[in-house]
Amino acid sequence: MAANLLSVSPVFPLSCVVQQYAWGKVGSKSEVACLLASSDPLAQISEDKPYAELWMGTHPRGDAKILDNRISQKTLGQWIAENPDCLGSKVKNTFNGKLPFLFKVLSVDTALSIQAHPNKELAEKLHLQAPEHYPDANHKPEMAIALTSFQGLCGFRPVEEIVTFMKKVPEFQLLIGDDATAQLKESVGGDTEAMASALRNCFSHLMKSEKKVVVEQLNLLVKRISQQVFDGNNMEDIYGKLLLQLHQQHPGDIGCFAIYFLNLLTLKPGEAMFLDANVPHAYLKGDCVECMACSDNTVRAGLTPKFIDVPTLCEMLNYTPSPSNDRLFAPAQSQDDPYLSIYDPPVPDFTVMKMEVPSSVTEYKVSTLDSASILLMVQGTVTAIIRSAHAEIPLYRGGVLFIAANESVLLKIIVPKDLLIFRACCLL
Repeated sequence: MAANLLSVSPVFPLSCVVQQYAWGKVGSKSEVACLLASSDPLAQISEDKPYAELWMGTHPRGDAKILDNRISQKTLGQWIAENPDCLGSKVKNTFNGKLPFLFKVLSVDTALSIQAHPNKELAEKLHLQAPEHYPDANHKPEMAIALTSFQGLCGFRPVEEIVTFMKKVPEFQLLIGDDATAQLKESVGGDTEAMASALRNCFSHLMKSEKKVVVEQLNLLVKRISQQVFDGNNMEDIYGKLLLQLHQQHPGDIGCFAIYFLNLLTLKPGEAMFLDANVPHAYLKGDCVECMACSDNTVRAGLTPKFIDVPTLCEMLNYTPSPSNDRLFAPAQSQDDPYLSIYDPPVPDFTVMKMEVPSSVTEYKVSTLDSASILLMVQGTVTAIIRSAHAEIPLYRGGVLFIAANESVLLKIIVPKDLLIFRACCLL
């Protein structure tokens, strides 16, 4: 058995599943489609179809195929199940022989639902109570790193900003009601607990509003903004353009009002946001690399035709307000490698590394880790040399490589262009 294992490389290329959700960018406007087209010469991109997500991992709805015909297992999930030591001993023991993360590329054209993910304790409870809505018992922290300018909503904004919107947007204030509004105004400048409690009260009032009243108020607001814009007035102090855009995508949806509660972030390429348990968020537009714990648990709050579990949502959210800059998650620069940045969030399930290697470099050694990892070529053309298996693997833009724990990989740069590479792993 051992001899057979050694003859097969523990580093191999993957063919990954593309999800064509309706919110994805269409055809070659999508980074997902472009990565697919440049890595697979046989891929046919339909210019009228959305290419929303590329899934790199072992999720049952998108288990990556192994592109090495010497390997008998067809998918990465099957291979790991039969070779769990490839995860690295700590990862294998901590996560019961399973890859603990799912790595993705997202190309967002229209807003995804406003949502939050439960922590482990709540996930276990929800899964027991309503498995049809909560399919597993795991938490789902996520991190998004921008590839292009990337817009999203994340976490509750400072209370002073919300109070300003209540004054400027009477339709918003009406849904929240006078008592909750007064409580929020009084909490400004007070202790964090009082502000969080007042925020919870306001948000719950909004979410529990009657559908008919929400539609009425939203129509009034849309009409008012449209008229002002038509008259040549700038409505950006109340995010007029964004509100019209969201209303067009999700007419009559309560989520349109959430822009007055949540921070609006525009990430530049390389900037990231980390979405911990119970933090409300929504991706609005752009392309990003995303990494998450393996789970499908989502509690939705709006911008969706799907089930909204309002009581669970209002109960679970983290109502601590913070300015949008606090929501940026900065990477650490590696001490040993000038080209390596490490995005290491405060959860054990995953870490993402970004390698930006200038064209002047002819070869680059990928650091050896005590964890299985998945590497994605976003830019560049290289040959991956795997010393242990005397193997060479050509990698182009969009190429995806699985690297077993403790394997050494050297990248020889074929075309003198800068490399941009992301790699997901688990650093325990």
